Amino acid sequence: MPTDPPATLAAWLRTRSDEQLSALLAARPDVARPAPSDVVALASRLAVPVSVDRALDELDAATLQVLDVVLLAPTDGVAPDAIAAALPDVPVEVLTAGLERLTTRALLWGDDVLRAPDPVRRAVRHPAGLGRRASELRLALPGDLEATLAELDAEERGVLERLAGERPVGHLPDIPSDGGRTPARRLLTAGLLARIDALNVELPREIGLHLRGDAPFGPPRLRPEPAVTAHEQGSVDRRAAGAALESVGKVGELLGILEEEPAGLLRSGGVGVRDQKRLARELHVGEPDAAWLLELAYTAGLLDVGGPHRDEWLPTRGYDIWREQDLADRWATLAAGWLTGVRLPSLVGQRDVAGKAVNPLSPDLVRHTAPAIRRSALAVLAEYPPGSGLAPDDLVSLLRWRTPRRADRLAPVPAMLAEAARLGVVVGGVLSTAGRGLLAHGEDGAAMSIRGLLPAPVDHVLAQPDLSLIAPGPLVSELADTLAVVADVESSGGATVFRVSEASVRRALDHGWSASDLHDFFTRVSRTPVPQALDYLVDDVARQHGRLRVGSIESYVRSDDHGLLSQVLNDRRAASAELRRLAPGVLVSGLGADEVLTVLRDAGYAPAGENPGGAVLTRPAARPRAAGRRPGSDPSPAARPLTAPELAATVREMRAGDAALSARRGTAVRSVPGVTTASTLELLSRAIGAGLPVWLGYVDAQGSGSQRVVQPVSLVGGFLSGYDERRGENATFAVHRITSVALVEQGAEDAGRTA
Repeated sequence: MPTDPPATLAAWLRTRSDEQLSALLAARPDVARPAPSDVVALASRLAVPVSVDRALDELDAATLQVLDVVLLAPTDGVAPDAIAAALPDVPVEVLTAGLERLTTRALLWGDDVLRAPDPVRRAVRHPAGLGRRASELRLALPGDLEATLAELDAEERGVLERLAGERPVGHLPDIPSDGGRTPARRLLTAGLLARIDALNVELPREIGLHLRGDAPFGPPRLRPEPAVTAHEQGSVDRRAAGAALESVGKVGELLGILEEEPAGLLRSGGVGVRDQKRLARELHVGEPDAAWLLELAYTAGLLDVGGPHRDEWLPTRGYDIWREQDLADRWATLAAGWLTGVRLPSLVGQRDVAGKAVNPLSPDLVRHTAPAIRRSALAVLAEYPPGSGLAPDDLVSLLRWRTPRRADRLAPVPAMLAEAARLGVVVGGVLSTAGRGLLAHGEDGAAMSIRGLLPAPVDHVLAQPDLSLIAPGPLVSELADTLAVVADVESSGGATVFRVSEASVRRALDHGWSASDLHDFFTRVSRTPVPQALDYLVDDVARQHGRLRVGSIESYVRSDDHGLLSQVLNDRRAASAELRRLAPGVLVSGLGADEVLTVLRDAGYAPAGENPGGAVLTRPAARPRAAGRRPGSDPSPAARPLTAPELAATVREMRAGDAALSARRGTAVRSVPGVTTASTLELLSRAIGAGLPVWLGYVDAQGSGSQRVVQPVSLVGGFLSGYDERRGENATFAVHRITSVALVEQGAEDAGRTA
């Protein structure tokens, strides 16, 4: 016996199979958390405007064109055959796929007749690029529309045809200085355009349809077929490894420079022009490159403002860990920070609304859509075989077709591809193997994919007669730290060139090195003979170094009893205090005051700590560090795709909710909290024996009521033990707090008969 078609979205959802409901929840995960109690709750969530907009934003142009046919239909529902007839130039497989996407996401519902929910109709303001009806615009059209349009001049007709294209809303031009009327204003006076505000007009739908003639829905919006470039993947990966090595090296240099001399924080946020120029000069790069490196270090969590009471940009504590990692992990940190970062480095230098250039690390660079745009662009490239790629314009064109409702956000894509090329994620429009690993598995996948392509760190340099030291690859961290003291970076890349100069040797001597230490160091780390010129330079600078002495003390001991001070100075028990006489009545030590106090007290003396009043010097502070955090955009839990077990559990719970609704009308066993009925115990025992899940109504100790699906295991001592499917854990329920019980399977049958 045929059944009546479902009358509501909820009723239609109830007729869907478990697989179809799972597909709906997978396509729209935002409606699945927390799990809907039943299909009525699911239908309510599907109607939330934010969820509808998100679902529509993910549809391609061809699918949206199929939806337009239903939205523009004169009747409430449209048969699938009528949709095919309305789009005769669209291939059948495209129509079928579009209808499948729409019904899977519940943007259309029904079987023989397809309907669009009201929230979808409200979300698509201009279906097929047509304006609203004249009645909605409160506009009275001419009685003989065709004759009126035929009398228009070429300029007026051109205005209407432009508005009948993809966007029916246009800007109303200003009144000319000669007092004449523009074509748009003449059309407005003639009642062929509707004013929607002081500056804009809209073309009524009836006129748009008339001008489009036999193609009311416009040309078929088929997937563009861009020209695919072919490259050898091995060559792409080698070039990507070179770019990765360059990025890691330059970021390391940048942070080393900021460690010695931090950049100032502007009052408006960001780094000032003076610091940007300084960094560019010391890194031997252009100012835009210096800005890019600052942004890259910041999004990777290696650079930040130095705490609430500091106004400087400093390396973070994470930098100390990063610099000890291998090259692959260091690059993966940078690449992952870039992919998830909410900032657009390409905006540096552009003018804001006030006409002021945007600085690096400025808050004005934040764009929360950036991570999604980067990921979508890389995802398109990942769909092509290894070695195949797209030109930037072709990629943008394909993205516009894939997400036409987000087309206005795609302007940064070419700049993002340039950034990806700097990192080695993309090379010549081709996604590198490391880029594929980053996209598929995040930071760990990126490191694993590129590890075999990067050279192993070296522990030596090649000393040259011109006082340069050539590192034939990335250096081990210990050697890199030492060379940063005794030499200056002259150029970097696959091989780094360090220059030893009078200033660098003096810097090493200032750090406590001796001339013999430097000679031994150069002899030990150089695979080539140390040139005489380098030995002479070290000796000449050392000969002049230290003729003037400037020192510091950490603490002092003073007393008016000079004899007591002499006793302390000659006491072996106080030898570890490292005291020496500076003047009568004053002893000084290189140790801190707390350490000297401890030594003297252990020796039997009774010293008293003295307020330094600013006179006591302290040890040089450790290198300053910012707390640091990665300013990325981590996906929210609601956006995470559901796993297969989560989908199955959610669908099962909704089915149980529907079953409970039916059971409450007949088969449910109800009880009053605090009173356990024999029927409740009998039904629970039967469920345990048959291994059937039950739908429990339950009131907890705080008086809060809830309903849940439970797989009962045992019923002992007034407590029911079982597996709570909603929480995914074993739970125990006091039987006297159970308010209702229904077998899930039995209720589902009743619900199916009701549907």
